[in-house]
Amino acid sequence: MASTNRQFHLVQLPDGPLTRDCFRLAEAAVPEPKDGEVLLRALLMSVDAANRAWMQGATYRTALSAGTVMSARGVGEVVESRHPDFAPGDLAFGDLGWQEYAALPGNSLMKQPRVTPSSHLLSVYGISGLTAYFGLREVAQAKPGDTVVISAAAGAVGTFAGQIARIMGCRTVGIAGGDEKCRWLTDELGYDAAVNYKAGPVSESLKAACPDGVDVYFDNVGGEIFETALSQMKMNGRIACCGAVSTYDAASQPAHGPRGVPFLFVVKRLAMRGFIVSDFFGRRDEALAQLRSWVETKRLKVIEDVVEGFESLPDALIGLLHGKNRGKRMVRIGEEPGA
Repeated sequence: MASTNRQFHLVQLPDGPLTRDCFRLAEAAVPEPKDGEVLLRALLMSVDAANRAWMQGATYRTALSAGTVMSARGVGEVVESRHPDFAPGDLAFGDLGWQEYAALPGNSLMKQPRVTPSSHLLSVYGISGLTAYFGLREVAQAKPGDTVVISAAAGAVGTFAGQIARIMGCRTVGIAGGDEKCRWLTDELGYDAAVNYKAGPVSESLKAACPDGVDVYFDNVGGEIFETALSQMKMNGRIACCGAVSTYDAASQPAHGPRGVPFLFVVKRLAMRGFIVSDFFGRRDEALAQLRSWVETKRLKVIEDVVEGFESLPDALIGLLHGKNRGKRMVRIGEEPGA
């Protein structure tokens, strides 16, 4: 085990887009676990748009503040345990933060199985795959024959949501930035159509892709794309609100919400529900069994964007916020268990 613990501290909250100078590389002693705690060696760190949202204020967790280790969730290997549910060599998922070692309460961690590759624990069998699964099946109540529109369709959740919608018998339309990404969605992931939000008015392109309207909108971005999708919902349409990445890396939040919402929701009898994946953790095993079946039968492709090296963390997050990833982005911190 190393004698020092490299960390990235959040030294200033951004006033506008996130930059690398918001972070500082530091070293500390490797922590010793207290009673009830587990010492973890970080293996893979999840890189999520939510990491940036946490800097803007309290969400489903407390807001981040300057002068602390940058928060992030990841998978680590147990080095030492003072909790009865964990033993050295076990894998666990939790809020490790941007550091090589973390001592955390055992009751805050989720034990993980050993899978190959272990990166699947953060993608298809992690928050991304579970969010797509429950967002479509439980929140949006998607059913065969529905037209499903997914924003940020080439991202961590979108790549799985589109494929799951297709497996469920839905017509699937993705919204992404750039012609190349859109071609990739249709050619590689089986989307029926894709809309490039950077090429002219989204409303016209979305209407062309969904001439009969939209039954389900899976929202990952908020903002103007959210407003556009709302205007094209069909009677009794359903909206699953997963994230609002278009607003996370801005100096200020939008001054107003979507216009015309009361009229649209009343006349079209729309239903909109926000959710986070932990709402459904009581049914996690059921979802994982289905996801595993789809992966093993090659009905579901696992798209991962693995960046190598601890020092890559700040650039990996900044790049994600600028749409540089395809699929689930993560940073590999340490060697695979047993390597």
